[in-house]
Amino acid sequence: MTAATEVFTGERPRLFGLAYRMLGSAHDAEDVVQDAWLRWAGHGETVDNPAAWLTTVVTRLCLNRLDSARARRETYVGPWLPEPILTTDPSVALEERESVSLALLTTLERLTPPERAVYVLREAFGHSHAEVAAVLDVTEAGSRQLHTRARKHLAAVPTVTATPADVGPLLRRFVAAARDGDLAGLEELLAADVTVWSDGGGKVKAARRPIHGREAVARFLVGILGPDRWHGTGAAAEVNGAPAVLAFLDGRLNGVLAVEGDEEVRTVRILRNPEKLTFLAAQLSRSAGLSGRGS
Repeated sequence: MTAATEVFTGERPRLFGLAYRMLGSAHDAEDVVQDAWLRWAGHGETVDNPAAWLTTVVTRLCLNRLDSARARRETYVGPWLPEPILTTDPSVALEERESVSLALLTTLERLTPPERAVYVLREAFGHSHAEVAAVLDVTEAGSRQLHTRARKHLAAVPTVTATPADVGPLLRRFVAAARDGDLAGLEELLAADVTVWSDGGGKVKAARRPIHGREAVARFLVGILGPDRWHGTGAAAEVNGAPAVLAFLDGRLNGVLAVEGDEEVRTVRILRNPEKLTFLAAQLSRSAGLSGRGS
């Protein structure tokens, strides 16, 4: 392994984390990191500050993709949700396990590409405005202005203060009530303004619009998870830093269900688009392989 290859290998988890936060897609993040590697392969030996150089390359590649992604999402069938990742995977950087949530990635969609870049670089990776300005080729004042606008856009979004330890028991009670067809018990766990977001991307059956309100959400969930409705199996996992339920049908990953809330469930996210499950399914396969070798 050359020195340049070793440097890039060391930077890869951080670069993936940056690209994933920017794009909300693990598949696209991998593509960006691969593109960055191809550029690094031709310049790596002559770069004085590899971390800064690679951060700039990855950020700018992501900005290019975000411009086209916005157009694609305007025609996306149903609600768009971020692509989930298994955050207990050893290949995922520690900071991602602690802070990359589906809620955050979803709300980042409200930002323009430059606002998102500044927010991610500042909030997730702690870069100074001088460093951000160099990456984006703007002034420090411009970086500060973009950061201020990003924070204002996100200020109106409710924050979730519950820890994974809080959410885990709530999720288990939630799933049990839905599986048992216990409408009354399920409604007791739901906030009055609860919302379900279901992402099938037009490829599998899913709600085409968000479902709001305790009664409507309870009926919907019992309708898809209740007795005689779901014939697959489920397993608990840590997805995007929080407890989630993985649904399997005929041994294949069929969906991810995650909830947000503290004492009550306020948001339910169901990811069923097969294209968005391939990365997580590959992580699960690698994890199973590692467990098998270690036994």
